[in-house]
Amino acid sequence: MSYYRVLGLDDEPFSTSPDPLYFYESRNHKAVLANLMIDLRLKRGLSVVLGEVGTGKTTLGRKLIQMLRDREGFIFHLILDPSYPNEQVFLQDLIRTFGIDLSVPQSTLWDYKEALERYLFQKGVQEKQTVVLIIDEAQKMNRSCLEILRMLLNYETNAYKLIQVVLLSQVELMPTLVEMHNLLDRVSLKCVLEPLDQEETREMIDFRLRQAGFKSRYRLFLEEAVREIHRAARGYPRKTAMLCHRALKSLVMKNQQVITSNNIEELVNQDVRAGWYSQNPLQKSNYLN
Repeated sequence: MSYYRVLGLDDEPFSTSPDPLYFYESRNHKAVLANLMIDLRLKRGLSVVLGEVGTGKTTLGRKLIQMLRDREGFIFHLILDPSYPNEQVFLQDLIRTFGIDLSVPQSTLWDYKEALERYLFQKGVQEKQTVVLIIDEAQKMNRSCLEILRMLLNYETNAYKLIQVVLLSQVELMPTLVEMHNLLDRVSLKCVLEPLDQEETREMIDFRLRQAGFKSRYRLFLEEAVREIHRAARGYPRKTAMLCHRALKSLVMKNQQVITSNNIEELVNQDVRAGWYSQNPLQKSNYLN
């Protein structure tokens, strides 16, 4: 039997898979999603969401897709790994992703670009659809592929862009954008995902437990444990979920009723001994609140 069944849960509450059902929306995440939806509805063109590893960019992207599914007039496409070796491979993948039937044998770069322009004009002008391209891990894109995005953003009417591009990226993308002035000028929205504060960490833990079917009025995680989780994970949702998952397994194996700060300290110390941390993150001298 899975550990979460022992605790009366219907599902695993702290999976690190990008399931929008378990996406806790902090104030920052809500603001980013609201701004994205505004810019998409206004067809502003290029939006960039930056964040360190584990801040929830991929799950936010899945949540955005879920929101788009509930609205008429949106067509969305998702690219998970944009590490294309050159612009031709990128253009070929865009043709496949958009489902464009390109009957020209031995197509050239010009043929790809022409086909994409026709597709975007048909969807955006003739069918009144909003085409959204979401690219995760956008920091992997080289300059030639980013240049293709700049080209796509040139396709527009007098009133709006024919394609809406959302880049979900680690902060390493920014220096490249700064150097590409013609692309940087097309960024309509730039958002940064921030780590959670301690209160939001508590809310995230409670939210995920409720989503997994936890109904008890008693807390599984004491406040002292939440404090240590926040200090160790530094507010990063992925690290928080991983630590909470291990804490629940420990709770079951030790046949305890609640998770205390001692439980969290024990898990973190295990990681320190294993070399996962250069310094103990629970030592106050090494942590800035």
